[in-house]
Amino acid sequence: MRVFVTGGTGLIGSAVVAELLGNGHTVLALARSDASALAAEAAGAEPLRGALADLDVLRAGVARADGVVHLAFGNDFSSPEALAKAVAEESAALATLGEELVGSDRSLVTVSGTPRVPGRASTEADPLPTDGPVGGRGRAVTAVLGLASRGVRSTAVRLPRTVHNRGTGGFAGLLTGIARRAGVSGYPGDGTQRWPAVHALDAAVLFRLALERAEPGTSWHAVADEGDTVRDIAAVIGRRLGLPVKSVPSETYGTLGPIFSTDQPSSSTHTRQALGWQPKHPGLLEDLENIQP
Repeated sequence: MRVFVTGGTGLIGSAVVAELLGNGHTVLALARSDASALAAEAAGAEPLRGALADLDVLRAGVARADGVVHLAFGNDFSSPEALAKAVAEESAALATLGEELVGSDRSLVTVSGTPRVPGRASTEADPLPTDGPVGGRGRAVTAVLGLASRGVRSTAVRLPRTVHNRGTGGFAGLLTGIARRAGVSGYPGDGTQRWPAVHALDAAVLFRLALERAEPGTSWHAVADEGDTVRDIAAVIGRRLGLPVKSVPSETYGTLGPIFSTDQPSSSTHTRQALGWQPKHPGLLEDLENIQP
């Protein structure tokens, strides 16, 4: 099928585009800059110039596609205001994409994060949070899944806190960047809190499977590692960078401090059984060995 992809040139998006092209699909990729357009073309996709906030461009992309994979997000965590703006922009984009697909029986695969459930690993059956700093994302994705009753093959792939490839990406990548600047590989609290993770190439396979096979209104977990402790993650980062490893205040991480301090393991048992998804690439701790000093 011809698939319209937003966010197709990032760490995850580039892997998804390659996975789609490698399995017989064609890709129309939203490109917000000349550099993104060139990257899309080099990957074998057709670029469509525009940003996530350009709703008319999104409508044009949907009109030319048999299905949609939405991955774009502002990823500005510098302040609560910046994060709120990114969430609002994505929510408007998802509402536009969904409305354009109503009654078409075409697929819309969107992205969200795995939820946190106190005391256990979260599952695909657990609802997304709809309050807090990113509650707007949960509300937008829930609305997308609700379009299943209006003739949209809507589904959501929930990504863990770290999606990695060659030692970069996700929360672990942020920890690495902070460690380089601070001269210490830190972790909040006692470091026993667990973060789920997945290799970008494995996540890309799940996006394709969801596009091709998922029942409308369903959610899936792209989780390969159910939960690595933040202390173990920091230890690998510290060893690779030659830096001391120690606990630091959660305020070190700004607006992400409360999230970084939270235990949030997640399971993908149902996803593996129902869609036949099997992660094959290195886990997070092994992949972090690719960090360059």
